[in-house]
Amino acid sequence: MKKLVALIGYFLAGVSLLSFAGCGKKDDGDMLSKIQKEGKIVIATEGTWAPWTYHDENDKLVGFDIEVAEKVAEKLGVKPEFIEGEWDGLLAGLEVGRYDIMANGVEITDERSEKYDFSTPYGYIRTAVIVRGDDNSIGSFEDLNGKTTANTISSTYALLAEKYGAKPIGVDDLNQTIELLLAGRIDATLNAEVTFYDYMKEHPESGLKIAALTEEASHVAIPMPKGEKADSLRKAIDKAIEELRADGTLTAISEKYFGKDISK
Repeated sequence: MKKLVALIGYFLAGVSLLSFAGCGKKDDGDMLSKIQKEGKIVIATEGTWAPWTYHDENDKLVGFDIEVAEKVAEKLGVKPEFIEGEWDGLLAGLEVGRYDIMANGVEITDERSEKYDFSTPYGYIRTAVIVRGDDNSIGSFEDLNGKTTANTISSTYALLAEKYGAKPIGVDDLNQTIELLLAGRIDATLNAEVTFYDYMKEHPESGLKIAALTEEASHVAIPMPKGEKADSLRKAIDKAIEELRADGTLTAISEKYFGKDISK
């Protein structure tokens, strides 16, 4: 009898442990279903990089990425919830589940593709080496060797500058970068060609110029957590982007913010 009671005790203890373990198990459910059930999609963005994602004169969050993300959310049948933060923490936030996706002119790279899944591209841009107008020491990417640049740490631009032998300084946003460049504290900065044109439209007196451009355009897309749980979300976003491309919405948003179509 004592042996029987002991066996029952062990059995019940095992059931309790299994139940406890099950309660603590992380939810591996489908992301799209979760998002549509909650009625919102959480989107990471900087909010400091015009004309991609920034605040207008009324402090409203606007920009190319913001409007594209809003249209994608509409296609998914949910409301967008934007959470702003510094670049360094945005992609990391996808990994820990703080955000569902990111909309911030994110370029697809091999290194990022190992950590995140990407939507189909919705933008194609070339990278520019930007210098002061009176500086003729840089005329190519190779001339960056030994020079000092500035960009947000871990951004595509900082990594590219480092690849060509430059010494990148970490900054918080584009305005800080330009201030350093105009003050002569850095030799150059790398950024999207269209971002340069947008800045010069607002600050023609700055006297900055493009010293070099990448030959091929990089692909801008929406990153999300990697894995099967994001498969249906990625497919739904891909479908939304292609529909927005086909009906001319991406072109219209692009021309509104860049003065040209970067969606094709």
